[in-house]
Amino acid sequence: MKKLLCIVSTFLIISCSQDVYDKGEGKYSLLRGDFAEAVVNSNQQVTKIVTDDGDELSLTAPYTAKWVSKADTTYRCMLYYNKVDNQAEVVSMGQVPCAIIALLSDFDKPLLTDPVKFESTWMSKTGKYLNLSLQLKTGVTDDSTAAQSLAIISDTLVKHADGKQIRHLILYHDQGNVPEYYSTKVYLSIPTNRIDADSVRISINSYDGEVIAKHRIR
Repeated sequence: MKKLLCIVSTFLIISCSQDVYDKGEGKYSLLRGDFAEAVVNSNQQVTKIVTDDGDELSLTAPYTAKWVSKADTTYRCMLYYNKVDNQAEVVSMGQVPCAIIALLSDFDKPLLTDPVKFESTWMSKTGKYLNLSLQLKTGVTDDSTAAQSLAIISDTLVKHADGKQIRHLILYHDQGNVPEYYSTKVYLSIPTNRIDADSVRISINSYDGEVIAKHRIR
């Protein structure tokens, strides 16, 4: 039985040397870009994708990458591809981390909310994922320990008289001594089956002030 493989650590360590995803520009004249689940076979090859629109496509050729490290599982990914005879011809594919929701009461570190550049949040058409698009300020440093980290922290669960519940979340961000010279795009997905509420409210500290993103889950 295949299962979705996501980052199991509370903290997502972000590499900031370049944009996380190769856009594939120039390699083909027509490209599609989708968030998807990448289905991996017993040989650690991606052979099929299921997009956030619910489209299931086999690949024209098996895809391998260093981040595809486990067999018979499913990864969260962002990919650029050509659609050929109802198959996907992959141009580039990058792993998208899935966030674990950590309870604030169990959090044993200072709650850091260093600013990010906020772009957008949105629900996948299938309703399986809540996605975040952010830009992190980065730069080159001689400090080998410098690394940014992100996490999703659960603050409170608000229960209303009508029985509806809203889960309040906070985006944790530690700049981690990384210089703030330029920006790199980062995507983050939250599986909605990890949200124990009818709707969600996410507080994000941006360079322009606090952003509150609200979404209905079910």
